[in-house]
Amino acid sequence: MADMDEASDRSEGRPVDRTEPELAAAARLLASASRARMLKALSDGRPLSVTVLAAEAGVSVPTASVHLTQLAEAGLVRAEHAGRHRYFRLASPDVAAALEALAVIAPPDPTPVTTLRAHSRHNALRRSRTCYDHLAGSLGVALMGSFLDRGLLARQENTAPPGARPARADQPASYGREVTYHLTERGTERFAGFGIDVDELARGRRPVVRYCVDWSERSHHLAGALGAAVAARFFDLDWLRYGISPRVVHLTDAGEAGVRDAFAIETAD
Repeated sequence: MADMDEASDRSEGRPVDRTEPELAAAARLLASASRARMLKALSDGRPLSVTVLAAEAGVSVPTASVHLTQLAEAGLVRAEHAGRHRYFRLASPDVAAALEALAVIAPPDPTPVTTLRAHSRHNALRRSRTCYDHLAGSLGVALMGSFLDRGLLARQENTAPPGARPARADQPASYGREVTYHLTERGTERFAGFGIDVDELARGRRPVVRYCVDWSERSHHLAGALGAAVAARFFDLDWLRYGISPRVVHLTDAGEAGVRDAFAIETAD
């Protein structure tokens, strides 16, 4: 059904503008709690089966299949087949970034945390998780801070647009604060020593340095090709391992020593 404003435009003979994104269509897809839970689970970056996604959403497998079909038709997820099994993953990093940004302004989940398992999972998500293919949570934010403190990345404060709400000093990721980050020469050398070829990243289509506003820390974590490469290198070194729940990752003993020695980050128990 057409929106009332669009119907009014048609009835009055005004052309309907199709050049801007149809936010309402995306909002309708996310208005389902079941679909939203499945998308959050897929923010892990890995493909998940319909059975796993059904369990995450608390619905039956047939119902999950219907939801996933709708998400696939909208271009938010894509299906992959392995024999007779079907798996789903997010269609692109942009979907994960949009979900992370939406989480910043979303109200808290009113469902009370009443079990030890739910409490542990909540804490684990806040501590260290994947945001598609890069690191988020307190670990991701700590890495971003270390890269800045050590001069591997540089932060540039841009002029806020006229009429923008002033940024709050205690909220570095608050709205109204316009910033960009760029890789320094020192950073290029340091990441090369860490096993990341920045020149190769720059030849790709993806921006080397981007950031996401971290919903749990209300600060920035590193995204883009460099953020993905850092996370991949952590896995290669066995510094990180996936947890039982989707999106959750844990530093190994080697990882705790590695981030301390390489980036001066002390991890909390």
